[in-house]
Amino acid sequence: MYSKKRNLPGTNYKRRNFLNLKSSTIIFTSIIVLIMTTILSCTTTEKKQAASDNDSTASTFEKGTFGYDLNFLKQYDSVLVLKSNDDNAQIIVSPKYQAKVFTSTANGNDGFSFGWVNYKAFTGPEDAHMNAYGGENRLWLGPEGGRFSLFFKPGDSMVFDHWKTPAAFDSEPWKVTAQTSNSVTMQKDMQLTNYHNTQLQLSVIRAIDILSDDDISRNTGLTLDTSVKVVGYQTTNTLTNTGKDEWTEATGMPCIWILDMMKNTPATVIVVPYKNAAGTNFNDVATTNYFGEIAADRLKHDDNKLLFKADGKSRGKLGIKPKFAKPVLGSYDPQNKVLTIAIFEPDASAKYLNQEWNTTKPSFSGDAVNAYNDGPLADGSQMGPFYEIESVSPAAFLQPNQSIVHKQAVYHFTGNEKALDAISQKILGVTLNEVQTAFK
Repeated sequence: MYSKKRNLPGTNYKRRNFLNLKSSTIIFTSIIVLIMTTILSCTTTEKKQAASDNDSTASTFEKGTFGYDLNFLKQYDSVLVLKSNDDNAQIIVSPKYQAKVFTSTANGNDGFSFGWVNYKAFTGPEDAHMNAYGGENRLWLGPEGGRFSLFFKPGDSMVFDHWKTPAAFDSEPWKVTAQTSNSVTMQKDMQLTNYHNTQLQLSVIRAIDILSDDDISRNTGLTLDTSVKVVGYQTTNTLTNTGKDEWTEATGMPCIWILDMMKNTPATVIVVPYKNAAGTNFNDVATTNYFGEIAADRLKHDDNKLLFKADGKSRGKLGIKPKFAKPVLGSYDPQNKVLTIAIFEPDASAKYLNQEWNTTKPSFSGDAVNAYNDGPLADGSQMGPFYEIESVSPAAFLQPNQSIVHKQAVYHFTGNEKALDAISQKILGVTLNEVQTAFK
């Protein structure tokens, strides 16, 4: 006999509660999932938008402009931008990258970026010899070679495989100690061992000031032409012996070395004026064989100056002896109409450290002024291309707590070539026509 099963009292109520609870749980879980999905979606969108914004910002400026280099460097460092009276003249300074002035402009973010930046060096592993990030004004300590070298370990042969730039001014960050809108001061303590096995304890303070037009006129004696844009800055570099021992001819010592890395063009020429050398053997005026003798079709000279082809196609370095050094050198890039000038303070009576990669030359027979043109190495590889104009301080014969100061100012002039020619004649003592026709 078929009979209908009876529900117990409250069974439908409990079932409804269970179903309601299950439905609520599903709804709650769905809401949580929806919220998390929305958050993740927003985060991803924000990241994509940020990347898109960065790409958009980067693409706002053409490669070769100051704005392009500024955006590039911001990806790797909280760089400092120093500005003159207006926003046209600017420089980029980096405490993280060894207190370098990376580059500068005379015409704002859209203006030509004067310094050489080695973009590929920022993403690769550290280099065993030198981290060539670039930078139109960097500080090294010398000597590079010689009996008191800082770049070779005691006893090593002075060949490229053994050459290593000390980390303190190659890869380590510096500390900012003071900063304004137009100046910054940075400091680095160092412990170095030279080729003579002398332990050197020292501190370097590097102050960088961007210069106003009035500063530039006063420092150069120029009346600035309105058809010319200019940016200028000065670095004041102080080296202090923080150890307990005096630095002597027996122990060896460092020197301050300022190097300016600039962009090559096929027609760029370096100009190095020197004191009248009439009747003097050129070998007593200049060193032209740091990396082998510079070819005659790349170097022209007379009694007052030399012109050095800086096209980035042949590796060569030269220097001027302190006795003949003038406090200025420069270069001209006719392709971009850029006249670059560096001004410093050589001392004809001081001793300068030999920096050549050998231990045979006298230790204090070095140069006060240097210039370098990059080119392929023997294996065909090349760091640049770029070129450098450089100044060096005398050897730092310092007792404990004593200091030596080396200043160098850099100026870039760009614009009307007739006005640039007048500047070149006044400061470098050479016409731009002579510079441009020297190697044709």
